[in-house]
Amino acid sequence: MAWSLDDTIVAIGTPLGEGGIGIIRVSGPEALGVLQRLFAPHRPPPEGQAWVPWRLTYGHVREPESGALVDEALAVWMPAPKTYTRQDVAEIHCHGGLLPLRRVLDLCLQAGARLAEPGEFTLRAFLNGRIDLAQAEAVVDVVRAKSQQGLEMAVGQLAGRLSERVGAVRADLLTVLAHLEAAIDFPLDEIPPCDRVALLTRVGQSLDQLLAGAEQGAVYRQGIRTAIVGRPNVGKSSLLNALLQSDRAIVTPIPGTTRDTLEETVVVGGVPLILVDTAGITEARDPIERLGVERSRAAVAASDLALLVLDGSQPPTAEDEAIAGLLSERTALVVINKCDLPPAPGAERLLAGRPCVRVSALTGQGLPELEQAVLEAILAGRMQADEAPLVSRPRHVDALRRAREQVAAALLAAEQGWPDDCVATDIRGAVAALGEITGETVSDDLVARIFADFCLGK
Repeated sequence: MAWSLDDTIVAIGTPLGEGGIGIIRVSGPEALGVLQRLFAPHRPPPEGQAWVPWRLTYGHVREPESGALVDEALAVWMPAPKTYTRQDVAEIHCHGGLLPLRRVLDLCLQAGARLAEPGEFTLRAFLNGRIDLAQAEAVVDVVRAKSQQGLEMAVGQLAGRLSERVGAVRADLLTVLAHLEAAIDFPLDEIPPCDRVALLTRVGQSLDQLLAGAEQGAVYRQGIRTAIVGRPNVGKSSLLNALLQSDRAIVTPIPGTTRDTLEETVVVGGVPLILVDTAGITEARDPIERLGVERSRAAVAASDLALLVLDGSQPPTAEDEAIAGLLSERTALVVINKCDLPPAPGAERLLAGRPCVRVSALTGQGLPELEQAVLEAILAGRMQADEAPLVSRPRHVDALRRAREQVAAALLAAEQGWPDDCVATDIRGAVAALGEITGETVSDDLVARIFADFCLGK
């Protein structure tokens, strides 16, 4: 796929809806011309003088042909290369209603710009060398961050922390590769010494360090799908409301109030939990209830963590036993609810060996202990880094693992005295895999898939 950088693109850069300010962003060689056609400064520059760059200018958006007033606005022109895309960029800051934004956008299109594709502004920043591919992906992660830790991780990647580490590793590999290729091409010449084994060992250790934090990074970036399951009327919806500190789910004494799954996100210890409140899993009688139970089972199957909620004031029932059986092979916690009532024995024996926490969704008792147990279950076995992890995206993890495998093969070949061209082949594979992260060796199709995930205007 080929991308044109010669045309001028435009998009709404702020979310649609009512707001105080909405921004129209224009990028390309005709950005200033588009701006001048429809924006009239309150105080026009003296005749013969150009538009002053980098300065917000007060004025009005008007229809070019009729001169009809469209909106009161501020505008700024930013000449290349010191812009987000490294092209000429113009922005119009108008009122944030849907109609004024769409009207100004239409005028920009009539003035010669075309509607930008999703992520095309950031794509141009990448193609023009302002950012690499890992930094471009971090733009989306900053926008979609669900926790402070996730935001810190994304901002670090946007600042180039991951790219710097990957670049340093790739540079070491290129040093070894250059030495090998010189030895292959000039076998009779005296080649300066290079400790290949030591360098490859160091590279392997660096890749291991990057991969060690990948699971924790994925948790902070994507969150953990947490299914709240149990039979009807044990307090699943009440527990959801208590964790959210909001009356999100309807709660009544009538069993089976929840007929469908309900999703909400809460941040616990920096980890986003996508809580899924499910219908009570039971032998359903009517078709609607059966559909709710089927969706509950599907939610359990798709979850990373399950909270088995039991009524601590009653002995476990056959339904409780059956639901516990569904969770026997899954990461799960036992939540014994209604601890503010007189306890009934037997709940602890379900899912024996799994963490068990007594709570009261009504009073809030035990919720801090439950949150701590959830964190321990989520982060068990994962590296606890002092700083935000560098790696979080599956694409980066896959490339790092392939590079690690190639480095291990090259190290083994070097230690066993294999021919230089065999060692060089493995190193080339590792260099190419690392280049996929920052974009040096990435295909056009992959670039297109990455930027298709962006929102319009970014």
